[in-house]
Amino acid sequence: MSYEINTDNAPAAIGPYVQGVDLGSMVITSGQIPVDPKTGEVPEDIAAQTRQSLANVKAILEKAGLSAADIVKTTVFVKDLNDFATVNATYEEFFKQHNAPFPARSCVEVARLPKDVKIEIEAIAVRK
Repeated sequence: MSYEINTDNAPAAIGPYVQGVDLGSMVITSGQIPVDPKTGEVPEDIAAQTRQSLANVKAILEKAGLSAADIVKTTVFVKDLNDFATVNATYEEFFKQHNAPFPARSCVEVARLPKDVKIEIEAIAVRK
């Protein structure tokens, strides 16, 4: 049985899906684009977009009682792999800032993302 996770600290779903699901031992987030949940704005540069997407993932996990340290897998979708170095540096900073181990990760370039953003990040976290 799964339970829907819903928080005002991450953007509302813009389609027929939920922000995340809590399976008891595992939490799975939907892909988070870099929309500020308070203003609806999207930062311009890729570093700020990466920070916002990760903040949105973190907010969903926190609603479920978890933290960045509980993330075991992420998938990162980028519009341009030329941004890979900047995304990596910002991603690394996020996990170090939260004293969290680096999770397993996939990173792929995609043709287009919702709202024409530059990045989308989804995560799987486990309760230990």
